[in-house]
Amino acid sequence: MSNQAFSWDRFYKVPVVGIIRGLSFDDIRQILPVYIASGLTTLEITMNTGSAKEIIRYAADNYADKLNIGAGTVCNGQDLDEALSAGAGFIVTPIISETVIKSCVKKGVPVFPGAFTPTEIYHAWELGASMVKVYPATSLGSAYIKDVKAPLNQIKLMPTGGINKDNIAEFKKAGADGFGVGGQLFDKKSIENKDWGALEEHFKEFVKRCEL
Repeated sequence: MSNQAFSWDRFYKVPVVGIIRGLSFDDIRQILPVYIASGLTTLEITMNTGSAKEIIRYAADNYADKLNIGAGTVCNGQDLDEALSAGAGFIVTPIISETVIKSCVKKGVPVFPGAFTPTEIYHAWELGASMVKVYPATSLGSAYIKDVKAPLNQIKLMPTGGINKDNIAEFKKAGADGFGVGGQLFDKKSIENKDWGALEEHFKEFVKRCEL
């Protein structure tokens, strides 16, 4: 399995990383074309989702020309090897794992490690992070992004957790370079009802708000 190169141009068109966690393979098969049709460009499948490797492989084999497909919840070297062998084109971690970050840098794979404090954020950047996932952003709010960006404006930040349609523009204004969105993006009700039209409209709303 050859890994699709990550496209930064594609990412910056709509800098939302949709986080798929705990959805069934069948639902994901239905969601992928809807996700693309809405204009979203980057998708993360967490390694603690059932059949994660198979899902990443399927997505990479079928949609790598339209989507950046990566793996999330990558915590150690074994997770990383499994994610890359499945075809992940970028890596997201919930924490700072020097092993994972350094290995990604060496292999030329974009890596978005999770960090919380300014010291952790700077450390992750220093190790070679492509962008630092500020997690969890739920309790921090957009003002935190603005405050961190003031002295560390060279660091690309991707707040994750608590980002929704109503505050994404606020986080963008505060200086966020990307947004990690899970449950707020993958509307549970639409997926349970298999209402793919409603889900596409929901996705499009995120795309629109992201452009404000």
